[in-house]
Amino acid sequence: MGSSSSFWNVAYRQAMKSGVFVAKVYSFLHVTTTYLAFPAFAFGPSMIPTLHPSGNVVLAERISTRSRKLSRGDVIVLQSPEDPNKIPIKRVIGLEGDCVSFVVDPEKNDESRTVVVPKGHVWVQGDYTQNSRDSRIFGPLPYGLIRGRVLWRVWPFQDFGPIGPTTT
Repeated sequence: MGSSSSFWNVAYRQAMKSGVFVAKVYSFLHVTTTYLAFPAFAFGPSMIPTLHPSGNVVLAERISTRSRKLSRGDVIVLQSPEDPNKIPIKRVIGLEGDCVSFVVDPEKNDESRTVVVPKGHVWVQGDYTQNSRDSRIFGPLPYGLIRGRVLWRVWPFQDFGPIGPTTT
């Protein structure tokens, strides 16, 4: 009787150790992806040539977006103001207070407009403006819809490396 009791004590201790380990790993991943950095998938032609249209996995950080420390040229992950289920990646063109001039529809004509980016907003555009739904369509983007700033391209591996700010 003593040996079966000992077996269950050992099994219980092992299960507790494993459970605690799983809880620690889950907590670490939750805190990391919620407050520090997260992977994002970029798909489509709007960011050609920076990102490949067939798909890239990028690493984005959340700290600079929470503290509103974005710069012109930063590539960001955002929640679409048109469809909250879409998470596109665009480039910051203008910050609050900037005057931004843009061609309304580059495929049809040369009509241009100038807007002032309101407080608490940024102006975003895709690098490939002929095929991008961006601030030219939905207007200035509120800071609250910015999910993170892209730091690294991690896949495909031949393109692995940092994605720095570039002015367009």
